[in-house]
Amino acid sequence: TLQWETLGKQFLEYEQVAPFLIPEDQQRRLLEFLPLFLKAWEKSAGVIVFPNIQLLASEVSKLLTKEIKRNLNGKPAEEARLALEQLLQQKGEAGDGHLLLKSVYLLTQTDLRTMWNIIGSGLPAALMQCLYLFFTVPLKKTSDDGETSEDDAQTQEMLVKIMLNMYKEEQGVEELLAADKLQSLIIATASLWDQCSHSWKVPTGRVLRTISRAQTKNSIVYLQAVDCIKIAVQNLFTLADTLPACDVCEAASIVLCFVKDSYPVSSALLTEFENNDGYQLLLKILLRCEGLQQNEGDPYLDEILDMLTCLTTCGKTELKVSGNIVHPQLPHFDFERTQSSGMTVKNLQPFQVLQSIFQRSNDQHLCGRILAAIGTIWAWDRVNFFLLEWTLQPINQFTDIIHFKPHPVQVQFFRLVESIVLDLSYVPHEILKKVQYLIKENIVPFCTLTALQCLLSMTQKDLLFSDIFRDSGLLGLLLALLRKEAKILRKSAGTHLPGLKEGTEKELNVVMLKMVAALTERSVRNTVVLKDYGMVPYIKIFLDDECYRSATLSILEQLSVINYEEYMSIIIGALCSSTQWELHLKLDLLKSLLRILESPKSHSAFRTCSGFNGLLSLLSDMEGALQDAPAGQWTAVGQNCILELVFYTLQGITAALHLDPVNSNYFQRNGLFEKMAEDLGSLGCFWTRGERQIPVSLEKKRTFAEFLDVALCSSEPFPVWLKNCIWILSFLDRMVKGTLHQESYLKERKPEMGEESKDDQEAPLAQEEHPVAFERPGKKLPASAYMLWGNPEEKLEMRDCPIEHPGAVCVMVRLLPKLYKEGHAQLSQEIQCALVDHIQSLVKSEKSRQVMCESGLLSTIITSCQDAFCNDSHPLHLPLTRVFEKLASQAVEPHVLR
Repeated sequence: TLQWETLGKQFLEYEQVAPFLIPEDQQRRLLEFLPLFLKAWEKSAGVIVFPNIQLLASEVSKLLTKEIKRNLNGKPAEEARLALEQLLQQKGEAGDGHLLLKSVYLLTQTDLRTMWNIIGSGLPAALMQCLYLFFTVPLKKTSDDGETSEDDAQTQEMLVKIMLNMYKEEQGVEELLAADKLQSLIIATASLWDQCSHSWKVPTGRVLRTISRAQTKNSIVYLQAVDCIKIAVQNLFTLADTLPACDVCEAASIVLCFVKDSYPVSSALLTEFENNDGYQLLLKILLRCEGLQQNEGDPYLDEILDMLTCLTTCGKTELKVSGNIVHPQLPHFDFERTQSSGMTVKNLQPFQVLQSIFQRSNDQHLCGRILAAIGTIWAWDRVNFFLLEWTLQPINQFTDIIHFKPHPVQVQFFRLVESIVLDLSYVPHEILKKVQYLIKENIVPFCTLTALQCLLSMTQKDLLFSDIFRDSGLLGLLLALLRKEAKILRKSAGTHLPGLKEGTEKELNVVMLKMVAALTERSVRNTVVLKDYGMVPYIKIFLDDECYRSATLSILEQLSVINYEEYMSIIIGALCSSTQWELHLKLDLLKSLLRILESPKSHSAFRTCSGFNGLLSLLSDMEGALQDAPAGQWTAVGQNCILELVFYTLQGITAALHLDPVNSNYFQRNGLFEKMAEDLGSLGCFWTRGERQIPVSLEKKRTFAEFLDVALCSSEPFPVWLKNCIWILSFLDRMVKGTLHQESYLKERKPEMGEESKDDQEAPLAQEEHPVAFERPGKKLPASAYMLWGNPEEKLEMRDCPIEHPGAVCVMVRLLPKLYKEGHAQLSQEIQCALVDHIQSLVKSEKSRQVMCESGLLSTIITSCQDAFCNDSHPLHLPLTRVFEKLASQAVEPHVLR
């Protein structure tokens, strides 16, 4: 602060004596003061506390202007340019010019009033003259000069920053009009671009763009009076034939800036540009940009395209068009109530340039930018789509040629078409007809694929498109194409024929199937069309290929709406005819079956189509799949896949039995629970050798819930065969309660090293994933729920659950003796006791005991567990007797007890 006070006093003294000094002494005193001013500036981190700063700025600016004019006066261009360079750099006499330049540079960064003083000094016109010379007169470098030095670069940067700060103010632009250098510089950029100083191209562009943004009414009148834009356009036509495309773009973008930025003030320059074939010039330049690399010509190419896009809104009157809205339309579309934001298209000429470029060019970058520009115009105002499409029909016309464009452009184009529906909520019937014709002709498979994906997105948006694409013939076209592909697949029968589709063409088949699935979803009429076309036998051929399966199942599931029996016949037939190693096919079929069985109306069809026997045959086909050393193809199949198949098979049976007395009676009466127990017992994890069980004393006795926790989630070593047994028993327990079909199948983390049982032959298999929990669809399990039952305490709350399928308890009892394995006597006996206790908890209430008696559990205990039940030394004798006694108290028929 003290330093600034001292400087303030010194400058006050200068003010007082200056009127009495000759000019040379005034200049000397001011130049002596400036180094002190700059030093104080540097020490105070750019904070000025100087009361007379406006006067200082005026004095310094006037002196710099005077020095510039003195160095330019009467000299030829090259000599004047050299003199300016010496003046403004530190190499000059005592560096006075550089001192003045640096002082003005700092003063332009203070406040607006100070800036006005600098502008009023005449400096704007003087610096414009400097810029014109630096740009138009490149110095011939000698060998000693070398490249541009760091000092040169700093001087250039200060000079440019001063101009940018002055010319962003309207007053600064007005000051330029006294001289003729502004229009001369603009014309020079359009005619001397290849001859100008290379190091001044970018700075000149920056300065002219700044002036363009600050144009005033007077500056526009000035430029119009000297035909500046007209001459610039004519010169650019000449440059466009000779210069590289990226250079022409850079020069043209500067001229176009003045046209675009002047429009909010006056339309004069735009009119001059249009009347002198300005749009033809831009078309010529942009078409020359074909083949440029991604970054070559940027950002100037993008700048021209952006300005062209903006010019579409530059017009005096609103476009008035009345299109014919073709129906049907989406329910919430109402053109009459479409509100305009004001950013509507009023000038079609610049858009015609964009449209012509897309039609005549196949350049990926150029075409992509045109499509992006169209998307931008639509985003400005929803009305713009209709204004353009009802006049120039760009999208309609582009559809005819889109297959010639590069693949990324095709993708971008169809996303734009898709947005008409998704964002504008409008159905463009004429465009959709052309897209459909493109699909029918299939000239370029990738284009056909992308077009069909576009229509698929629309179809998934609203059910209306199911009617539109049926009435337009698209559904019939797709069915005919799929029939043809199905015949090829049927002939191949697992062999590789030349006609089989791969890559894009195979993906096209996938999307065709997805499209048919979308068209039939919630549309009984379309499903009837599919059936009437005789397509059902052909559609089911696609089940064998995993790529096609998901969409194929969706189609068949829609078929079930009109004919459950036909659906069940196809699915059950496919399950029974699938080979043992087609596990993924079986899983997908079972998951589809479960979705249909959610409807009670499907249960009867499932039974009459031998659904129960079909699912049980899946279990019998897996005989030995979970044994210690599985035979045949089971060696290559992970045990988790086997368990998953068991889970979904039991889920299907449970779903078909759920709240269906007829099916439940059928299943019980035909002895299918006994068949289920036999099939599950033959999987290989349950022991079938009939060894005599040796009683052992149990050190600890865990509950069934604790067993599940320890066996499946903890790091305690556990034999894999027993893990598998517990999982199957847990499936059955959920079946008892009638909830199995509502659960989702999850997977367990892989155990850490050392978790597998070292004393079990199946130890290597312990590294496989196992199921970890059940989860209700749509609900996320907490992190702690990595167990089947939750906390052991929660089991107490479950004991009074109603028993939906008592026959599943009989299955558990039949499997009870098979839980014993030699070499694991203590563990086997412990899990057996836990299971019996769990069964006992299931028959706690009178109602549950009555239900279990009616299901034949008494006779099941006697026949299946005869050894344990009739031998009082057997470890299971006592717990089984307790279960029997509980049940016997409920048996009112004497013959049942006998």
